[in-house]
Amino acid sequence: MKKNLIFALLLCPIYMSFAQLTVRNDAYIFVDGTGFDDTVADVAPLFVTDNINLQEANSTIYLRNEAQIIQGIKSTGNSGLGKLSVYQQGTVHNYAYNYWASPVGNVSTNTTGNSAFIPNQNIFDVVDLTNSNLAGYATSGYNGTSAPLNIESYWLWKYNPGTSYSDWIFVGQSGTVDAGYGFTMKGTTGSTPASGQLYDFRGKPNEGEIGAEVTLGQETLIGNPFPSALDAKAFIHDANNVPLLDTGSLYYWEQDQSVSSHVLVDYRAGYGAYTIDASGTLGSYVPPAFNAYNGDGTLNTAGSTSTTGKRARRYIPVGQGYMVKGAATGTLLISDKHRVFYKKTGVNSEFYRTTSQRSTSNDASEYQMVYNDNGYQIIPEAFKRFRLNVDFGVAYTRQLLHNFHDSATPGMDYGLESKVNSLLSADANWKQGNDAYVTKADKFEIELIIPIILNIDAPQTLKFRLTDVQNFDNGQPIFLHDKDNDLYVDLRQQDFDVILPIGLYSNRFEITFEEANTLSSDEFVDNNFNVLQNNANAELVVLNPKNLKINSIELFDITGKLVFNKLVNNTTTRLSYSTKNLSDGVYLVKTTLSNSNTTTKKVIVANKK
Repeated sequence: MKKNLIFALLLCPIYMSFAQLTVRNDAYIFVDGTGFDDTVADVAPLFVTDNINLQEANSTIYLRNEAQIIQGIKSTGNSGLGKLSVYQQGTVHNYAYNYWASPVGNVSTNTTGNSAFIPNQNIFDVVDLTNSNLAGYATSGYNGTSAPLNIESYWLWKYNPGTSYSDWIFVGQSGTVDAGYGFTMKGTTGSTPASGQLYDFRGKPNEGEIGAEVTLGQETLIGNPFPSALDAKAFIHDANNVPLLDTGSLYYWEQDQSVSSHVLVDYRAGYGAYTIDASGTLGSYVPPAFNAYNGDGTLNTAGSTSTTGKRARRYIPVGQGYMVKGAATGTLLISDKHRVFYKKTGVNSEFYRTTSQRSTSNDASEYQMVYNDNGYQIIPEAFKRFRLNVDFGVAYTRQLLHNFHDSATPGMDYGLESKVNSLLSADANWKQGNDAYVTKADKFEIELIIPIILNIDAPQTLKFRLTDVQNFDNGQPIFLHDKDNDLYVDLRQQDFDVILPIGLYSNRFEITFEEANTLSSDEFVDNNFNVLQNNANAELVVLNPKNLKINSIELFDITGKLVFNKLVNNTTTRLSYSTKNLSDGVYLVKTTLSNSNTTTKKVIVANKK
């Protein structure tokens, strides 16, 4: 291309559009994305309606500073021996994996259409803004190095499709990965999640309609195969993909980077689950509870918690790989029509990492998700949601997300729900049919009951707590109901701790929005009924000025253990019970009336010493 075009692209944020684009001989196009605005939907710095021909070996397009290429959906196929150069930054050190998908393929021969990615032909070590050398693969001790870039080829694998650890396929430095599929690669010595390792992907740019095989009940490692962002909503809700993609969910790998070991039994890692509704306005991401692994790749009994704050969002950046699970056997479609120009640093995109990002939404309708300071999406008014955190001692937390919308059904709701990728030996989940869910959806009704399934592999203390409660009326309780003790705890007011022995708890705990057979709070207020703790006199006081007939008063500690059960069977206006022998802490007082109506009140015991 002519130098005046190069000059314009370097200095001015000019959108360039071509029907076809051919670069010849030693010419090049340099696209600097710094000044380009991704708030305008369907507009990219470089748009090509049809094909790109990088004809000779030294014909090059450089995409820098998050510049991207969008191609039309009627392309006849890219060709040539030249290369597109796209920078991507890994976000892990030498002991952890990123899941990748290459935006380019090899150019060993001049063919039309996509070609396979080959690591030792397509990954380059950056020298300066336009020059790079092929990455090396000479390492020691299974550790890649940063300067010069030497990739440890032992950690390059693909997975398509499979059901177990043995189904991973070795790629190494000279193996192939077809367009649309993903691969694993560990980082380099000295790189960190903050600084990352810079890679230059060079080769023929992928385009067109790309297929990825999935099999019923099996997983496949795929990813974004384009040198532009991919719209997860468009991909998940493509008519071709809906019957093939289980619950419409993408699973993102995350690894505990405090572990400095290549030994599998030392790994702590797991898959976060992401889906998005058909309107593109409600994204649902739940981080992983980390599994531990045995030497054969099967799950171990230990776990830990992801604390990085990593989140997947709507616009999948260049190079990102992820797992999908087949709902049927067929070919997923990844298409140019799913492509969009959206920068990785945008609020709705992330290469599964934590960096400084814009905190406000873009103006265009395609970019309407907004996030709060905690990183949670501020959801549309038509939806409700909450997140239930279940803490397993101090070891780890399983987060469960629940969405509510009038369109939700008792069955699986595609784009609103996600299954658990893999359960820990001590874990919690929502249940639907025979499947464990980490994200569930229902139509909100005050009578709704949502069971919680718990599996406990060793006696331990569990804590239940809520976060990200949105669009519920301020006065609407969200109860955890312990059915064994008939105890209702409003998790909007307090957390709940309970000590559980080993076992499967499939019918003890549930979320409800009202107490069964209870006198309404308004009626209790009307009757001036009150329960309070008088710490000055070390006594629990029940005030019953309207002479309601009380059957019993029960006191529970915060673990759910019954401390005492007092039979009353009278209409006394004032009752009191000594709390001198109780340990300081939070207690729940359950009062049952003669008509079986109940109320529960929290009190705090703080005895004077």
